[in-house]
Amino acid sequence: MAAGGSDLQSPKKRKREQVEGKTKPRPQVKGGGDGVKRKKHSGAGGYAAHGGGAGEAAAKKKRPATPKEKRLAAKEISEARKMKRKRHYSLEKELTKLWEKMRCHDVSKEERSKLVSEAIRKMDGKYLDIVGSHVTARVLQTCVKWCSQSERDAIFDNLQPHLLSLSRKKYAVFLVKKLIELATKKQFASFISSLHGQVAKLLPHTIGAAVVDYAFQRATQPQKRQLLLELYSTELQLFKDLTVQSSCSLLETISKLGLQKSSVLQYMTIEIQKILEKGTVEYSIVHTAILEYFTIADKTSALDVIRQLIPLLTQGASIIDGDEPSLATELPKKTKAKMKRLSEPLIVQIMHTKEGLKLAISCLKYGSAKDRKKIIKSLKGHIMKLALNDFGCLFLISIISIVDDTKLVSKIVIQELAKNLKQLILDKNGRRPLLQLLHPLCSRYLSPADLACLSYNVPSLSSREGEASDSATEVISENKVDAVTDKIVSESKKDPSQRRHELLIKSELAEVMLVPI
Repeated sequence: MAAGGSDLQSPKKRKREQVEGKTKPRPQVKGGGDGVKRKKHSGAGGYAAHGGGAGEAAAKKKRPATPKEKRLAAKEISEARKMKRKRHYSLEKELTKLWEKMRCHDVSKEERSKLVSEAIRKMDGKYLDIVGSHVTARVLQTCVKWCSQSERDAIFDNLQPHLLSLSRKKYAVFLVKKLIELATKKQFASFISSLHGQVAKLLPHTIGAAVVDYAFQRATQPQKRQLLLELYSTELQLFKDLTVQSSCSLLETISKLGLQKSSVLQYMTIEIQKILEKGTVEYSIVHTAILEYFTIADKTSALDVIRQLIPLLTQGASIIDGDEPSLATELPKKTKAKMKRLSEPLIVQIMHTKEGLKLAISCLKYGSAKDRKKIIKSLKGHIMKLALNDFGCLFLISIISIVDDTKLVSKIVIQELAKNLKQLILDKNGRRPLLQLLHPLCSRYLSPADLACLSYNVPSLSSREGEASDSATEVISENKVDAVTDKIVSESKKDPSQRRHELLIKSELAEVMLVPI
């Protein structure tokens, strides 16, 4: 057992005994390593003497030593992986080279036309395979922009059966938008027709909703109604002939088609709830649908939608409010500008349409005092952008006329206006909030359409019975200004003259206005 135990000694123990002189060291074979083991594994004595050294030399040669060799080796491995993973990787590299040339500003029209035609020829028959890649999707989008009409028609005809599926893909959605933008009237009508029965499914989709809204903005009035009617009831989603209508409101559609108001309300509640859960509320088609919903909704349903809207419209202002000051100072200018756009709350972004303004005013009017405070705080850093906007200035007028917390309004709104007084006075929209404090709701600086937007009320939430639900088309003359004032002020508790005094005098805005510019 003693001999057996000595044969089974571990290498560490043998090495320790060799150092202490208890055992004799084993003879080493030329070439390094354990000669016995090398002979056993190789099966030939010559390999131990010569082949071992050659193998180590080959291994050292393949292993990259310098940083440049390491980068090249990593690049080769990455290229090999991409070749296995991507079916059209070689085609993608060829298209990228053509794309870098065709998108240059200094390239001639003839040269660009040749490059575009060559790229389209290489992509012909493979559009669906390559449109999912972020690189080739951009190449195809550029080709659609610069190609001839016949080439564009061929691409549209090839992709038309698949446009709805492409509308849900991250990179292909930009190609679909470009095709919609440059489509002929016939092609656009066919795309609107293909959306039938899919509008309610696409609007809760974070990517697909952008395509539907893009088509909605470019559509004619009958086509807009065709898209909207699918959100009203299942019957209108199933039967296409019922959606072919001229411009009319939801109430007129219900009476004209003999629909049950309760079933329409139930269906719209479900569809709008899906949109609110997904948060896709920045689109004008959604604003129009919610405003139509308000015309038939009861008090509970309307308040529920408004309470869910306010957090969605006010989110995204953390960086502007100074929550991350150290990070903002270290970033470059372009990155800071991009983060500022991303941190811009939706309530500022939706001010490019009348429907977005009405939705924001309804949230301001019928929200609680806490909700109004949240809305005003989200506007910090964006007051000037609103003041210079056609509809944003009207929203500031609503804030000045409705919100009772004049201390908060002075801190966020009035102080920002006072800092940029000269720019505001010289701008046709910028001077409107200042004139509102001096001469409220004067028809000299507010058109009848502007007064109608400011007096917008949700019928079920209005404090007065019998008020019109849709005041966008209402023509308001000078003798109706008092009625409009009552509609606006009815949602606040403070006396209008006291509010104006606090915003104009106590905030020291009047003193700043009296100083010569």
